[in-house]
Amino acid sequence: MSLPVLTPAEAKLRLDQGAVLVDIRETDEHAREKIPGAHLMALSRLDEANLGQWDGKPMIFHCKSGARTKANVGRLSAKVGGACEAFIIDGGIDAWKTAGLPVTVDRRQPLELQRQVQIGAGSMAFLGTLLGVLVSSWFLFVPALVGAGLMVAGITGFCGMARILIKAPWNRRVYAPTQKASMA
Repeated sequence: MSLPVLTPAEAKLRLDQGAVLVDIRETDEHAREKIPGAHLMALSRLDEANLGQWDGKPMIFHCKSGARTKANVGRLSAKVGGACEAFIIDGGIDAWKTAGLPVTVDRRQPLELQRQVQIGAGSMAFLGTLLGVLVSSWFLFVPALVGAGLMVAGITGFCGMARILIKAPWNRRVYAPTQKASMA
């Protein structure tokens, strides 16, 4: 099953007419940047979501680039279950911004967990390689370990670095103990 796709301008028009905007990104992404008025319904908690609170109003789903929304259109359609009209924004919040529509950015919130993992893994791989070339070949073990960790994360969905970073002091206010996060 598929959902009709709206341009950001079409979505804005429907929102002005009373539609509900639903952000399917994760908590950390939504906390840092969001479309004003968007309601968070993270994909990782989709089964627990209550759509009854919007009383049959048309729903418009979005993610960052549109890829996650399109990849999960079957799950979203099943969740809506014909109770209301439902749409997705083509290009997600990225296209929304490109169209010049407003977003709220809270730079006090930490970077998205995925970006933190990328920065950490990239830094460790770069530094390990540099030290391996300049100091001792034993340091080449570091980028090998990082590569192995990324392979395990990709294959299993378990990311040890994400599990560690989620407990970092700067992430504590985003990830309250009762919230679950995607560890991909």
